[in-house]
Amino acid sequence: MALIGSTLKPFTTQAYRQGKFVSVSDTDVLGKWAVFFFYPADFTFVCPTELEDLADVYPTLQKMGVEVYSVSTDTHFSHKAWHDSSPAIGKINYFMLGDQNHAISTNFQILREGQGLADRGTFVIDPEGVIQLIEVTSEGVGRNAAELLRKIKAAQYIAAHPGEVCPAKWEEGEETLAPSLDLVGKI
Repeated sequence: MALIGSTLKPFTTQAYRQGKFVSVSDTDVLGKWAVFFFYPADFTFVCPTELEDLADVYPTLQKMGVEVYSVSTDTHFSHKAWHDSSPAIGKINYFMLGDQNHAISTNFQILREGQGLADRGTFVIDPEGVIQLIEVTSEGVGRNAAELLRKIKAAQYIAAHPGEVCPAKWEEGEETLAPSLDLVGKI
């Protein structure tokens, strides 16, 4: 999966968001930071826990200029039905993209061949449409929205501060590194 540094590929789909069906395309994503949050299917087990966790940090992400797009191979109609019937999913205010033709999942190389389901994957895209971060986990391993938030802050920081990098466990406000010959062998 050599997608880091690659550009978002074209797509158009229908989504469910805040009581409405809306059209979303790759051009809508450009101009701000974005999270594409793939999950296998609606009405399942780990997925609602992750999506609810992400819904809880969505207001913070919005303040950081980040839009969220959850994606499964279900339809936007299925997303609405799940949103209306699940207390956890009912908290979601971000876009829930339908990918029943598998175009988006295929573009991100996250589609399970022969199964028609997306793997559990997170992709962070910068305002120019370039993939800056990827996380993929197995079926039974849920993701942590707080860790995603930390990684997005780091990605935004290095984008705004060329020549600096964020070390392991970096938190906003902590020291960064400026790679140089002087640091070689001293860390």
